[in-house]
Amino acid sequence: MPTSRAVQESLDDYRITSSVDILALLEQVQSLRALVTLSNAEGASYTTLLCGIDTRLGVISFGADGSDDAMQAVLTSDEVVAVVFLDRIKVQFDIDGLVHVRGPNEALNARLPQVAFRFQRRSAFRVQPLSSHGPVAEFRHPAMHDMRLSLRVLDVSLSGVALFLPDNVPAIPSGVRIGQCTIRLDADTVMDVGLVIHHITPIHPDTRGVRLGCELTQLQGHDRSLQHYIHQTQKRRSALTG
Repeated sequence: MPTSRAVQESLDDYRITSSVDILALLEQVQSLRALVTLSNAEGASYTTLLCGIDTRLGVISFGADGSDDAMQAVLTSDEVVAVVFLDRIKVQFDIDGLVHVRGPNEALNARLPQVAFRFQRRSAFRVQPLSSHGPVAEFRHPAMHDMRLSLRVLDVSLSGVALFLPDNVPAIPSGVRIGQCTIRLDADTVMDVGLVIHHITPIHPDTRGVRLGCELTQLQGHDRSLQHYIHQTQKRRSALTG
């Protein structure tokens, strides 16, 4: 088991203490409207958006819903952590001085973080399918079981997949688990798996939809075929661009 000193040294590789760099990360989170999950040590979590950064007062603000029990549960703890995913980057920082501001502009305010951690998910090498109209993920909408979805696959890795959710389809929040999903990458690569929706990212206003970043679960028996698909796709893409 690694010692606390070893863990501390390993975290130093990901630590950001520059106020300029931290502000740039926060501004990216806000501009992309990336979902931020606030969690406490007791296991409660509340997903929201970063809606304000006040460098003069040293305050950041998150969207709030006073009627949400999950938000109230997070507020009961003095130890709250924020986690947000920016494509292949996981950003994490402690939330200090979290308070619920009531009124017409309801919000959760906290002190501007002095330290943040930026984790690059290097192991999740992703490829984009060569055919934009072919690869799809098929499953029932978690909130509307009579609705069957067939979502376009944007990219795929050995551990995850990104799907395109059109804006005319009811939203799917982060944290949702899809127990049964069929992913059809090509004629030879069809997988029955599970999904966990980790983050939702707007792509571009003209695309009329969002990107669902999903973790693949229940991959037993599909690892080799998925690895083969990724390898072959990368080889074909290199040949086309080369």
